[in-house]
Amino acid sequence: MNDAKPASVSRFMTVAQVCEELGVARSTFYDWRAKGAAPRSIRLPNGELRIRRTDLDSWLAALSDGAA
Repeated sequence: MNDAKPASVSRFMTVAQVCEELGVARSTFYDWRAKGAAPRSIRLPNGELRIRRTDLDSWLAALSDGAA
């Protein structure tokens, strides 16, 4: 029996991947970040951002709960 988590659970996503999934422009993502309204992200040593799949899912769930 394999108890390993699926790769998608701990996968890091690029800003482009997040924007594509959400159907928003990169500028919208960075506007959300500037306002503190974007999902948590990690800045790599090379300056690029990554978003954990789990952080994106949690962020989306929180938005759904707030709209109900």
